[in-house]
Amino acid sequence: MEVTLTLILICCIAFLVAGFIDSIAGGGGLITTPTLLALGIPAHYCLGSTKLASMCGSSMALFTFWQNKQIVSKVALIGVISSFLGGVVGSWLALQISNEKMTIIMVALIPVGLLISLMSGSVKVSEEEKEVPFWRLKAICIGLVVGIYEGFFGPGAGSFFLIGIHVLLKAGLVKSSGTAKIFNISANFGAVAAFAAAGTVSYALAFPCAIASIIGNRLGAKYAIKIGPDIVRKVLYFVLCLLLVSLVFKLSTN
Repeated sequence: MEVTLTLILICCIAFLVAGFIDSIAGGGGLITTPTLLALGIPAHYCLGSTKLASMCGSSMALFTFWQNKQIVSKVALIGVISSFLGGVVGSWLALQISNEKMTIIMVALIPVGLLISLMSGSVKVSEEEKEVPFWRLKAICIGLVVGIYEGFFGPGAGSFFLIGIHVLLKAGLVKSSGTAKIFNISANFGAVAAFAAAGTVSYALAFPCAIASIIGNRLGAKYAIKIGPDIVRKVLYFVLCLLLVSLVFKLSTN
């Protein structure tokens, strides 16, 4: 895959914006995935490179949550292992499908990611419980199931992790968000390992995008209170609609 300076610059802008959005309202993958597809990047390279860059960006947000002790520590190790395995399985499944078919599947799944993002703001648990029956089994299921989705496609997986931890493990909303980052990064790491083994990670593209994602996450965390998630979500959905239209048009003309 040929990587030009223009391609890198456009992708870096997309990851900067996506990192900013993701740190405030979630759903950054809804920007990066269709952008890379619209630029003509093969589906498997899109997945492999996006997950490497996003993993680095999410690490910035995780560090902030960790500093403020907003992590459910008892499920962290379970989340790391189960999500990693889920990410490997999901990416392996994606690699069994041709680039052409995978592109169509990914475009079709973008509205699903949008729906997940919309749902994530409406699920709330008012009390934080100290003990949850079968919490280990529930944590494993969250990691494996959502991890497979993350490895296979990705956008909206962070919201799925958050909802699962919030509802099934009865964690507070902020701690659920922080813990979801651990699950999400681990699933991404598993996916990156599988895509890298298959040779479908463009490091020349992924590393600059990773830096842009880190900067975007940092800026988003800094201005989250001033801007608020509602405005960011509206911008995200508007941009996503434009990207979807361009992708459908591109597929219809091929």
